[in-house]
Amino acid sequence: MNTGLVGTLGLASNNPLHQSLRVQSHNGSSSDTKLLSLKCYCENYCPNQEDFNGTCEAKANAFCFSAVGLVYDVTTYKWKEERTFGCLGADELGLMQCRAYLTQHQRPKNISCCNEYDYCNEHLRPTINMQTPPVMEKDIPENLLLFTLPLAFVLVVAVIMSFLYRYRNRAHTRLEYIKAQQCPSYFMGPSDNNTLSELIEQSSGSGSGLPLLVQRTIAKQIQLIQSVGKGRYGEVWLGHWRGEKVAVKVFFTTDEASWFRETEIYQTVLLRHANILGFIAADIKGTGSWTQMMLITDYHPNGSLHDYLENNTLTYFTMLKLALSSACGLSHLHTEIFGTKGKPAIAHRDIKSKNILVKKNGECCIADFGLAVKYVSESNELDFGTNPKVGTRRYMAPEVLNESISTSCFESLKMADMYSFGLVLWEIARRCASDSGEKCIMAEEYKLPYFEHVPPDPSFEDMHFVVCAKVVRPDIPLRWHCNEIMKTMGKIIQECWHPNPAARLTALRVKKTLFKLPVTETPKIV
Repeated sequence: MNTGLVGTLGLASNNPLHQSLRVQSHNGSSSDTKLLSLKCYCENYCPNQEDFNGTCEAKANAFCFSAVGLVYDVTTYKWKEERTFGCLGADELGLMQCRAYLTQHQRPKNISCCNEYDYCNEHLRPTINMQTPPVMEKDIPENLLLFTLPLAFVLVVAVIMSFLYRYRNRAHTRLEYIKAQQCPSYFMGPSDNNTLSELIEQSSGSGSGLPLLVQRTIAKQIQLIQSVGKGRYGEVWLGHWRGEKVAVKVFFTTDEASWFRETEIYQTVLLRHANILGFIAADIKGTGSWTQMMLITDYHPNGSLHDYLENNTLTYFTMLKLALSSACGLSHLHTEIFGTKGKPAIAHRDIKSKNILVKKNGECCIADFGLAVKYVSESNELDFGTNPKVGTRRYMAPEVLNESISTSCFESLKMADMYSFGLVLWEIARRCASDSGEKCIMAEEYKLPYFEHVPPDPSFEDMHFVVCAKVVRPDIPLRWHCNEIMKTMGKIIQECWHPNPAARLTALRVKKTLFKLPVTETPKIV
């Protein structure tokens, strides 16, 4: 047996590592220590088979090797040995290759190295000692197929089911839409007895009213009963839908921008609030000759705050209820709600007693958002919409009248709202019966702000002269100073209409102050 540098790849080898160098002198003596060259037999690893003819020449202190490995024959589906002969380098890499048996390999291999004499590797036949037979490659695809085929089948079925579901859902939606257009009563179904409040609760709850198809269905089913009021943008009707009363605001054809803006504001995410008028639906109806732009909301028989104050005298309790609920609604508008689906801050820009409604429970809700402005702090963008109109002149803040307001600053718009809200609080407080100090309960007659200074329909110049030039504000009755509640109301009102916008109270501050006012006794009204 030849001794040489022997190692095993993949399995540990018991062959010793020899480094016997072939010694040959110029005269053929084996005692010379000068190594000149080493010729090795090469097969399947020759530098160039044609030039070297099965021979390769190793450098000084290099090695010849004989290696064996298992390869898979795809024609016979069996493993077979493949032998390789050749030269290794004299560097550290060649030595490491001879010691490769120290490393585990996926496929069994073996290698023997020698450097004793020329062609010392020709008759080296390292063997492979296999503890267990290798896994047949033919089995690997079969096992892989057994695993992947069911998975692929499930994926294909899932994709097909997904497409079928989407197609069926789209077809169902189109069918329902056609039904809604042709015969709206079939859309909801004759056996569907859901009320408006239930339908709204079943929707997203975000404050954007009912789903669009349901909105269009309700708009087509509503019966207009009678006109309950008119404004500069249109006419408000009492409507019936399935036995429920709703308010239908029909806009003039020249005020399409107001209808569009108000609809857009009402459909703002998270706008729904107890003190914001409940939005139900919006739709456009008409033929070739006429068009109705409709906005459908909750109906409140008490009407506007303006009408309510004209016909009712207030107690401390009812006064605070009206004032506090209005402040809550305005505070909700002015507040930005952060989150994935947050609410932008909104400035109303037309706060007045005619744009605030009184609910059955005595609370107020804010309405009419045709001039509202949305603000998102993250992008620092103001959305004014496309409506060119401005607010009501009687309630305009001094900075609006003298055109000094910064319309690019949302805080300025909020403070203009607070000036207008101060005038509304003044209207409310005047109608509250209070103790004048002489044990006499009294309340002033209802009047609009600045009633004694400007005509019923004041011009821009009229209001500018009174509010800005003369710096006039509505009078505070002396009787308010004789009662702590009325005295506090007077202070709140005066701080709301302060000439300096930065000095005015915020809606949140007004809300908190009103909430702390104690109501221990209700005076008798005479």
